[in-house]
Amino acid sequence: MRLSRSFLPTLKENPAEAQITSHRLMLRAGMIRQTSAGIYAWLPAGLRVLENIAGIVRDEQDAAGAQEVLMPTMQSAELWKRSGRYDDYGPEMLRIRDRHERDMLFGPTNEEMITDIFGQVVKSYKELPQVLYQIQWKFRDEVRPRFGVMRGREFYMKDGYSFDLDTASAVDTYRRMMLAYLRTFQRLGVRAIPMRADTGPIGGELSHEFLILAPTGESGVFFDSALEDQDWLAENVDINDRASLEKFFTRMTSFYAATDEMHDKKAWAEVPADRQREGRGIEVGHIFNFGRKYTQSMDIAVSGPDGAPLYPEMGSYGIGVSRLVAAIIEASHDENGIIWPESVAPFKAVIINLKNGDAQCDALCDQLYGAAPKALLYDDRAERAGAKFADADLMGHPWQLIVGPRGAKEGKVEVKNRRTGERTEETLEGALALIAKLQG
Repeated sequence: MRLSRSFLPTLKENPAEAQITSHRLMLRAGMIRQTSAGIYAWLPAGLRVLENIAGIVRDEQDAAGAQEVLMPTMQSAELWKRSGRYDDYGPEMLRIRDRHERDMLFGPTNEEMITDIFGQVVKSYKELPQVLYQIQWKFRDEVRPRFGVMRGREFYMKDGYSFDLDTASAVDTYRRMMLAYLRTFQRLGVRAIPMRADTGPIGGELSHEFLILAPTGESGVFFDSALEDQDWLAENVDINDRASLEKFFTRMTSFYAATDEMHDKKAWAEVPADRQREGRGIEVGHIFNFGRKYTQSMDIAVSGPDGAPLYPEMGSYGIGVSRLVAAIIEASHDENGIIWPESVAPFKAVIINLKNGDAQCDALCDQLYGAAPKALLYDDRAERAGAKFADADLMGHPWQLIVGPRGAKEGKVEVKNRRTGERTEETLEGALALIAKLQG
């Protein structure tokens, strides 16, 4: 994309309404614009990040054996009345009445709808297990939306649901999802610590939240530093092998990790002092097993091995895709702007032409841009160099390919790594090799 022709409206000053770093930087980098309280339009750069994150989430869900569906945002109130949640959910649910006086709602979550769809299709225990997921917009009418997309009313979310024959099978699915989530966050370029979460009246141990460590996090966290090193996960665990998953899950859950609400001081004291870590975290995912709560309340049964009706066990698995955009920024920025991990960046690199109109500069930049126009942003604006460098740092492109008159004359490109600040001088061939590598 050529910046001179793009819709990337950067801002020099911090917007007065933005209270946290990610909100300020998303507005300044031209990623979003607010349309009403807690509701945002996603501009081209922001949408590219959103889609990159969703793509990684989708890859890892598919690899874990989940199947993608797409459910409507509008739901019938009758489904929620069947489960008993319609009156209990509270004012966060946006309730609507259509022209035929039927009660409808804008879905804040999809347990009822997916359970009903499952019940229409699956009739026998032989068709289990089933894991279905979607990546879809949700709406919760927050009383005080704030912090940009971190706590908005409309949000983009991956929600998944599993249906299993029995508890043992449900535990296997839960473990598979935990591994898939950790691999997802690794690919997103962040460390997400799994924290044991409250299962409420259902009880049991199968509920974990995933929190990205950041100073602006809403939750206080306590965890064993062993959880920060998760590199072994991708190599040593077979997501389709029951014994391998059990070993992984036992190891992962043996390390202490809890938010303020679940903190156990006695158990914390048993963690070696040199491995005790405290901080703050942003919740970006939650996995939860709730047994037969919805299949029983909605009377969704399959034929069991003995022919008798059997209520499948269910789990839910959520990732806040739009929230992750803000959480990654909170965890990865400096005083100059965003520092995107390569895997989610809107553009892998920016080409900065320091002298538009100079024949050699223009020709060299065109060669670079022509190698990967979809992956690169070409700053071809008639702006001073300082403004181009400032915007490049603000928008957080992982690499900057800088072309000036002296370098162009010699066929050289200056390459800057946004994260480290390291600068090197490359030949045209070397710069093209980097571009090819960035394309994957």
